Amino acid sequence: MPEIETLVDLFETSCRTRGRALLFGTKINDAFNWISYEGMQRRVAEIRLVLRELGIVRGDRVALIADNSVDWAAICYATAGCGAVTVPMYTAQTAADWQYILNDCAAKVAFFDSTKVAAPLAKIRPNLPSLLHAITIDGSSQDRTSLPGLLNTLGGRIAEFEQPAASDPAGLIYTSGTTGQPKGVVLSHGNIVSNVLSSASTFPLYPTDRSLSFLPWAHALGQTVDLHLLLHVGCQIGINGDLSGLLSNLLLVKPTIIIAVPRVFCRIYEGVKKQISERPPLIRTLFSNGIAAATRKSQGGRLGIADTMWLAAAEHLIFRRVRQRFGGNLRFAVSGSAALNRDVAEFVNALGIDVYEGYGLSEASPVVCVNTPQHRRFGTVGKPIPGVKVSIDPSVTNDPNVGEIIVSGPNVMQGYYGAPDDTARVLTADRRLRTGDMGRLDDDGYLIITGRIKEQYKLQNGKYVVPTPIEEQIKLSPLISNCMLYGADKPYCVLMVVPNVSALENEAKTRGFEYSNIQDDPRVHALLKQEVTDRSRDLHAYMRPKKLLILAEDFTVSNGFLTPSLKVRRQEVIRKYMGQLAKMYDEPHPE
Repeated sequence: MPEIETLVDLFETSCRTRGRALLFGTKINDAFNWISYEGMQRRVAEIRLVLRELGIVRGDRVALIADNSVDWAAICYATAGCGAVTVPMYTAQTAADWQYILNDCAAKVAFFDSTKVAAPLAKIRPNLPSLLHAITIDGSSQDRTSLPGLLNTLGGRIAEFEQPAASDPAGLIYTSGTTGQPKGVVLSHGNIVSNVLSSASTFPLYPTDRSLSFLPWAHALGQTVDLHLLLHVGCQIGINGDLSGLLSNLLLVKPTIIIAVPRVFCRIYEGVKKQISERPPLIRTLFSNGIAAATRKSQGGRLGIADTMWLAAAEHLIFRRVRQRFGGNLRFAVSGSAALNRDVAEFVNALGIDVYEGYGLSEASPVVCVNTPQHRRFGTVGKPIPGVKVSIDPSVTNDPNVGEIIVSGPNVMQGYYGAPDDTARVLTADRRLRTGDMGRLDDDGYLIITGRIKEQYKLQNGKYVVPTPIEEQIKLSPLISNCMLYGADKPYCVLMVVPNVSALENEAKTRGFEYSNIQDDPRVHALLKQEVTDRSRDLHAYMRPKKLLILAEDFTVSNGFLTPSLKVRRQEVIRKYMGQLAKMYDEPHPE
């Protein structure tokens, strides 16, 4: 196999090697239609010609504002084959975000979904002086402003690829911007390809594997792992489309692997537990004993005769049926993008779905560490992948055991686009990346994430609180959809809580009461307070929230409380509720 140094090498080599093997599947009506590697190679060659006829040359930026699709991938690889740079964005972002990014990178062409993007993009188009062409990915073959229309004019012609250098930029991944404006992470071909090849050497992936892709390719993890890595290995990739069809699509595609974020695994945890809680006592006992036995077995413990029988019965009557909901062929699942609660990981793993948690960030292309079948330790994000080094800088925490995670390797970004000062703050002189994440390495080299430096805050008593792990633990309650801890420079912590309305209504009925106002009813408040107390009883006393502020509005991308990659914009939430938070501290402490 020829040496692979660029995304063009990766794509062309895989297509030549796999030929008529299936690559991408798209749902049409109630079935998935598939395009082969050979067919995809032709599609990319056609779109390369479209780009060149639109005036795209080496170094130009080509924007993509669209959900995952065959043409999303084709535009990405065609752009690389023109020596140009892909700039992906989320359809869930605001028009203001698109405007900022399109102007910041001076994109010459933007491809977009007509249904979700066309109307808001048309409104900001006068404010985009660099954008020469705005082209819908879907649309009529008679419409010259759509990709099908432009392809219709080619008359069978294609364009050969131009070979970029490994050091050339391949993409700009704009960070979600939990504070301030998003920054464009410049990833070279060499950055991304090194990450793909290292990940491929770490995980047992085969051309017979099939995934169902629902993590956005605009996300660094989705693009590198769920697209480039699987294509490089020769896998089949079913494209999920709307999340509402996820369960039915799992049954149709029958994936052997899935790449997901922690919230997906939390939903499995919550859903299975809820269903089992409604079953007869014997089934509940069988389930809990089966989970306990499976967990003990996965941790290397020996099972007695009774445990072996419980596990066999739970596997036959319950666990196997749960896995069938995922298509029945799932070999393993990879979790990334945020911390996965250990209880959730062990629970899902006990069901027979092997979960491997990893760690990374856009600035590292993104994979840094990952648990693998050979080296897995729950409660950690695994060991660094080949070629990547991790060190800990304790100077930012004044703790000899915990510090800022520093990453070095060929996957570390080139810098932030047009932002040398921001680049200098995170890249050292010898090109090591200061991640802004806190963690420690255990004695065997597994990385344990403890929080985010910018998110930690100090109470008036001088104690530091890292909120995210606490929030993730509390969110395991079926009655709580979302929450955020607050207490910077305050005497104690308080918690903003978004209830799970349907679960709360059912629980209230079970307890014999109804309510009209979810925020002010003292019985609702007492119920949620007990849930929070139960979930936080193992924490240090100063970390436990003393009061609750019940919110009627969830954290979403549309209201600005979440980034498109679903990270909480903490300052936005605090700004919205500052008056109520201040009032909570004015009132007497309940204890």
